[in-house]
Amino acid sequence: MLIVMKKLITSLAIATALTGSVLLAGCSSSSEASAGSEAGAVRTTAVVTPTPKPSPKPPVLTGTWKSETSDPDSYQEATIAGDVIKINWVGDGGDTQYIYWVGSFTAPTTADSPFKWTSSRDKAATDSALLASTDDTKAFTYDTGVISYSASLQGTTTTVKLHKE
Repeated sequence: MLIVMKKLITSLAIATALTGSVLLAGCSSSSEASAGSEAGAVRTTAVVTPTPKPSPKPPVLTGTWKSETSDPDSYQEATIAGDVIKINWVGDGGDTQYIYWVGSFTAPTTADSPFKWTSSRDKAATDSALLASTDDTKAFTYDTGVISYSASLQGTTTTVKLHKE
């Protein structure tokens, strides 16, 4: 029985030793594998591409524009259609209109502000008009919803500011 006990104890000792080394090897392999995967890991960085904003569109200046005045019965009104700008002096609450300017219009091609253009007077349309400007050209500026220009009548010059109707 002593021999059987010795063999049993020896077998248990060998089994315990083998189990312990397998467990240690397993732990060692696991941590080495983990360390190896971290060393060989490729880090990725998410690149966020901003959504492109649409390009601003050029302002559309065609239509009817009216001057700022304190008198609702007397003002200037402009109409832009195609490549022509026509400006009238308006009186009597809109019942009477006198040609002030008929000339060329160049539409903006970018959204840059201020937008400036020089209009060439249509002499055939204005030469016989009593209150029309006799200037060959007129400088116009569009900025933030307002068209402005200088207007003269009977020796007085003022800056007219038009707002779209």
